[in-house]
Amino acid sequence: MLKIKKYGAIDIGSNAIRLLISNIIVEEGKEPQFKKSSLVRVPIRLGADAFVSGKISEENTKRMIDAMEAFKLLMKVHNVEKYKACATSAMREAKNGIEVANKILNDTGIKIDIIGGKEEAAIISSTDLSELIEGDNSYLYVDVGGGSTEFTVFSGGKIITSKSFKMGTVRLLNNKKSVNKEIFDEVEKWIKKNTKELKKISLIGSGGNINKLFKISGRTEGKPISFIYLNAQYQFLKQMSYQERISELSLNPDRADVIIPATKIYLSAMKWSGATKIYVPKIGLSDGIIKSLFYNKL
Repeated sequence: MLKIKKYGAIDIGSNAIRLLISNIIVEEGKEPQFKKSSLVRVPIRLGADAFVSGKISEENTKRMIDAMEAFKLLMKVHNVEKYKACATSAMREAKNGIEVANKILNDTGIKIDIIGGKEEAAIISSTDLSELIEGDNSYLYVDVGGGSTEFTVFSGGKIITSKSFKMGTVRLLNNKKSVNKEIFDEVEKWIKKNTKELKKISLIGSGGNINKLFKISGRTEGKPISFIYLNAQYQFLKQMSYQERISELSLNPDRADVIIPATKIYLSAMKWSGATKIYVPKIGLSDGIIKSLFYNKL
């Protein structure tokens, strides 16, 4: 007998807010299938508030309330039976993060869980990576967000270690160069220490920016991007102005600036781990929330 469930995931990031609605196809004797039904992305850059002034502005609080009301209606018309809303580093670090979450709960009925970096990495790691991490191969999983980047080392099909760093794209744009150098140095030490014993490591990249870079590359799904290609893309993007990235590459305005620091993070991780290729399975926190909800891990 076949059953179809509909679950929703709200990912409140530092660069954007997303609603993912998934169909979960459950058939006796078979592994459940997770199929994306709808993905809505709203460019509310909470990180520009949290990482500069230390709090979420009144304007962005109102925009978040409107977004949650819209998401609530979308979930209603999609007949979503279960959902979860998770907020990451911007809400985590904002002085009024809990206050804003309470206001949203009172105004919309949507409860937001402000999760820590470790929990974020664990939820992301629960996504379906089995096709990539099978066997004795080693991987460094890199999820680049607006406020933080989660790194997870896999070897022999198991998680060896993971860590969240305050190295997000929006944060890097707003930080002083000296602060960025410090965090890059810290991440370099961690990656080198945790990958030095591993042979032939590859990267797995997730996040909106690497998904966009993969799309631009024209690669077929499942095929990796090489370090050489990604580096060439990085140099090409850096030479273009912000306006050119929007007009010539059709990038969204809130993607056209953060794509530069994001590409630098992926390239740096490849260089420090010795990886020559990066796989892009197009998964992220919202996919992890859906899976965790289904398997009662949240």
